[in-house]
Amino acid sequence: MNRILVTGCAGFIGSHLCEELVKNNEVIGIDNFDLFYDKSIKQSNINNLLKHPNFKFLEIDIRSNLVSEIPETIDFIIHLAAKAGVRPSILKAEDYIDVNINGTHSVIKFAIEKNIKKFIFASSSSIYGNNNLIPFCEHHQTDNPVSPYAFTKKSCELMNYSFHHLHQIDFINLRFFTVFGPRQRPDLAIHKFVKAIYNAQPITLYGDGKTYRDYTYVADIVDGIVKAKDYLAANNHVFETINLGNNSPVSLKDLVEEIKKITARNLEIIGLPMQDGDVNYTYANIDKAKKMLGYRPQTSMKSGLAEFVKWYAATQN
Repeated sequence: MNRILVTGCAGFIGSHLCEELVKNNEVIGIDNFDLFYDKSIKQSNINNLLKHPNFKFLEIDIRSNLVSEIPETIDFIIHLAAKAGVRPSILKAEDYIDVNINGTHSVIKFAIEKNIKKFIFASSSSIYGNNNLIPFCEHHQTDNPVSPYAFTKKSCELMNYSFHHLHQIDFINLRFFTVFGPRQRPDLAIHKFVKAIYNAQPITLYGDGKTYRDYTYVADIVDGIVKAKDYLAANNHVFETINLGNNSPVSLKDLVEEIKKITARNLEIIGLPMQDGDVNYTYANIDKAKKMLGYRPQTSMKSGLAEFVKWYAATQN
């Protein structure tokens, strides 16, 4: 049984991932309960995990001295912890640089000191910026990020290669495309829209509704991460960057219409201009993930939204 360190374990993706990993692995999950959103939400995300014999939780900041905090032998690192959000990164770029870049360096330093050779890094589709080539392929140039959040993720991918080269750590950078599903962060569009509808409040749309995103259900993302871990376990001398998306973009307008159908509620829309840092579209080419990992997303936007609405409604009771 492998022992896996998961950073950001109490977050949206991290909590789902840990629930899957503990079935066959020992998991040490760390999280600092960043104040980006309410601590109680993250605590509820891991309530069931805390009862599992294969899970150990440590409240730790990734920028701390991890060697002194985590004495156990670790086989894999899955590094999800980061300051999230494109728009907030414009207002507090220095925080994103500190946590995302310096924090990732701290986790890599831990890997070097503990001789951990298998490392998965959670990157982002935001790295592609306003790429004119669609769908986005891993070999496309990513030299024009349009937000501090995006350039911190790009910087970490580059840093990862340096330490792969210098210390023979096997890395896979996974570029996630607009993840949604139960426990989605409250600042993200689907969560905000559904919350507004349930509270009979208007929703705010930025732009003309023609922007689109490659929404990817959280269970599919978790499946991709687990498959990446399995790939690393079976192979050495690895440095790869792989898209994890749904390969099926949906316009903002169509997203809102689908939410309206599922909730069966009326809604008022307030239109505002596009915001700085936003991109016009995301669209993942997932051929590499299919070939290398056997990744096959299973959940459509429609069925995933239904699951999210069911989860959200349950939290209101």
